[in-house]
Amino acid sequence: MPDNMIKPESAEPDYDVVISGSGLAGSAAAILLARRGVRVALLERRSDPEAYKVLCTHSITANAYPVLDELGLVPALEEAGAVRNDARWHTRWGWIEPKAASEGPELPHGYNVRRSTLDPLIRSLAAETPGVDLLLGHRVTGLVREAGRTVGVMASTPQGEREIRARLVVGADGKDSAVAKFAGVPTKEYANGRFGYLAHFRGLPLTGGVGQAWFLDPDMAYAFPNDDGVTVLAALPDKKWLPAFKEDLEGSFLEFFRALPEAPPIDSAERVSKIIGTIDYPLHTRRPTAPGIALIGDAALASDPLWGVGCGWALQTAQWLPEAVAPSATGLREDLDASLTAYARTHRRRLTGHQQLAADYAESRPFKALERLMFAAAARDASMARHMYMFAARLIGPLRFLSPVAVVKALAVNVRRRSY
Repeated sequence: MPDNMIKPESAEPDYDVVISGSGLAGSAAAILLARRGVRVALLERRSDPEAYKVLCTHSITANAYPVLDELGLVPALEEAGAVRNDARWHTRWGWIEPKAASEGPELPHGYNVRRSTLDPLIRSLAAETPGVDLLLGHRVTGLVREAGRTVGVMASTPQGEREIRARLVVGADGKDSAVAKFAGVPTKEYANGRFGYLAHFRGLPLTGGVGQAWFLDPDMAYAFPNDDGVTVLAALPDKKWLPAFKEDLEGSFLEFFRALPEAPPIDSAERVSKIIGTIDYPLHTRRPTAPGIALIGDAALASDPLWGVGCGWALQTAQWLPEAVAPSATGLREDLDASLTAYARTHRRRLTGHQQLAADYAESRPFKALERLMFAAAARDASMARHMYMFAARLIGPLRFLSPVAVVKALAVNVRRRSY
């Protein structure tokens, strides 16, 4: 290790926490940490404060609403035109319409909002938060380590190479996290049997004015209304269709949507973006902590974009980390290590089951018997539709979604209809 990367262990750190990445997870964590009295350096490799993530579902599931509320972002999102993400889902058994049901209390909601609106908004809030230093044009190029733990980062900056020391380094730098790579955190990867392309359209009315998703078993598509009258369309077909799809990307994309049941009127709408996407997007899971390291958002867990959970989980992990480590981030190492263990435990308990189901379905296979049972019942029964919404919004976990009570009820619904 170069001498200029080593300082005495007793040296006072520059910050309590340094966060690599000022996107959704990084900015949210910086705000919530600083509000708890933690000194935060928020590093962003790009120099433009208006920079944003381009390839995204642009959907924040309802599980993250409490985080948005704690951040104080709900009024700003509403003012910016974010759309409450009501939805209906097409299946071979008909449409699942959870919010069309009159019974029961109003269902929780999240928002559909383009990242070009969301990212600058939350980054600006972070920059204005006392205790946060937003450092643009700072790209992490290495970690500073002592006695087997991370005690800071090396960063390439507009002024040259810089060392920034902190008690805790947080990787909020996406699925290809440099922090995770430099720390040697192993990655468990799951193949994705689908590819995906999306584009933005204006003047595209949707049935009921709400988001639509099509489970074509195994192909998938969705149409989500967003801010400023823009609707995001995404096609997620099986990879066996990729060679033909790529021969005429625009034609294939349009034809894919024209063929959908209750297809959105795509030919009368104006496309206002390029058609962008990915032909290979594996899911991955990393252990969310190491000595002196924490990972949040996609850096810790990147799931299948099919489910649109990335933004919601980015916000939730950005909340769980400060709740666990803020009291110890300014104090003793032993307390911080215990706090990181608590964060890792929460992360594992809350997200592992969801990720395992997503990885299994990412094989691009037809529905299994239990999935057919639940989807069929949700298309036929209002209370089962609400139950599925709670799971899709990640407000309940797999064990509750597939509880014996829920399965028995689904069986009863389908027996009455004589098939599933």
